Amino acid sequence: MLIVIQGEICYAIGMENEVTLRPALPEDEGFLWKILYEAIYIPPEEDPPPPSILSDPEIARYLANWGRAHDMGWIAEEIDSGKPLGAAWLRLWDDQTQGYGFYHPDYPELTIALMPESRGQGIGTHLMERLIEDAQREGYPGISLSVSCRNPAVRLYERLGFRVIREDACSVLMVLDFAE
Repeated sequence: MLIVIQGEICYAIGMENEVTLRPALPEDEGFLWKILYEAIYIPPEEDPPPPSILSDPEIARYLANWGRAHDMGWIAEEIDSGKPLGAAWLRLWDDQTQGYGFYHPDYPELTIALMPESRGQGIGTHLMERLIEDAQREGYPGISLSVSCRNPAVRLYERLGFRVIREDACSVLMVLDFAE
């Protein structure tokens, strides 16, 4: 698989089609809602929640008013068809409004997911690497995220340098510090 990132070419294996990464724009909000639903980890033995879960204020805050100051993200698409495959984005929180992965007001929180047929092919790694570069360039001290302790993506986050800050029975708060 060939991944093109705004004119840069990266090689990854496992996919028949070439993939491009492009910045997420306000007009991508519809697709980002689909990705937000995919980001809700459901173990294979459990039934997924209804799509109406996206209207829950604790979930909806991840995308409400997408495109506000400090929002940044990337969309992965097939080059030939333009079919969207996944997305990742960062959003800052304040002391009054926080996501599940809130760590500090200066650390944007990561949301990432791929459509089921696009997982396990390296696309998520490329999306995250691009966001990490963007966050560093913007001067953020790091990135935070929340993930289900049963989600296999925990290994990806650890491989990229995220460390566990807090863990409970069902979720893990992880942080990637840039200064270290």
